[in-house]
Amino acid sequence: MELIKIIAAILLPPLGVFLEVGIGKHFWINIILTILGYIPGIVHAVWVIAKK
Repeated sequence: MELIKIIAAILLPPLGVFLEVGIGKHFWINIILTILGYIPGIVHAVWVIAKK
């Protein structure tokens, strides 16, 4: 399941965060980071998934 979350985080970062933590603080932070720049969104998503 972790591999699917990582792949989702690379393709669509908010989806990877949503699969890991649901709609919460990290999800909204990731939405903002993805809008500001795709790469920061990916980095944050992978960090959230790896941290859990």
